[in-house]
Amino acid sequence: MKLGIIEDNSRLREGLGRGLAAQGFQILFQCGSGEEAFQYCLQEAPAALLMDVQLEGENGIQCAVQIRAEFPRMPVVFYSIQDDSRYFQDFLESGILSHFAYVRKSNYLLPEMIAPLIRDSVSGRSFIDPEIEDRVSEVRSASSPLEILEPNERKVAEMLAAGMSNEQIARKMGFKDKRTISRINGQIYSIWGLNDSATDEKVARTRAAIIVRENRFLQWDSEGQSFEE
Repeated sequence: MKLGIIEDNSRLREGLGRGLAAQGFQILFQCGSGEEAFQYCLQEAPAALLMDVQLEGENGIQCAVQIRAEFPRMPVVFYSIQDDSRYFQDFLESGILSHFAYVRKSNYLLPEMIAPLIRDSVSGRSFIDPEIEDRVSEVRSASSPLEILEPNERKVAEMLAAGMSNEQIARKMGFKDKRTISRINGQIYSIWGLNDSATDEKVARTRAAIIVRENRFLQWDSEGQSFEE
């Protein structure tokens, strides 16, 4: 599994790289800033990221949001020694719903403890260290389809429903990678169960637009008839 490590302490970064390589990960890149990580991801996206929340002059959560805009739900394991409410607030405002773990550095920094968190995040699960669980609220059950999408996914779904093409959406969103919209569309189809019920992208796209406009969860049977979940 290819992994990117973002840690501004070079000795810790190298130690994590060696330890996680011993756990079977291929270290695709190691760097000290979110901007470097973003550029690496544009060259070749890893399967997951391990990221310090507090980087030199930067906020790791905001860096991850920028990366996940281009690579929807890129799995990220965040760690922090800081007990600072601004980071928890940034996490809440980020709209990150799945494919993540958020832990205290003092509890989970051993490679053998990080490894299962990375694998779980790749599988789509989420985990919050019990010591900070009361500081970070997980997403509650959603009452509408848009509520289970992350912010960029929601914007794309709304523009898709307005009849905009992938190229138009990409221009509007300012994405650097032209394949990003296809990745986000695929994520939306998967979350709403359209990748299983639709036979091609055009059908899934049409059904996604209907779900946005109806603002309710819908499924389709083999005859093409819609029904509520």
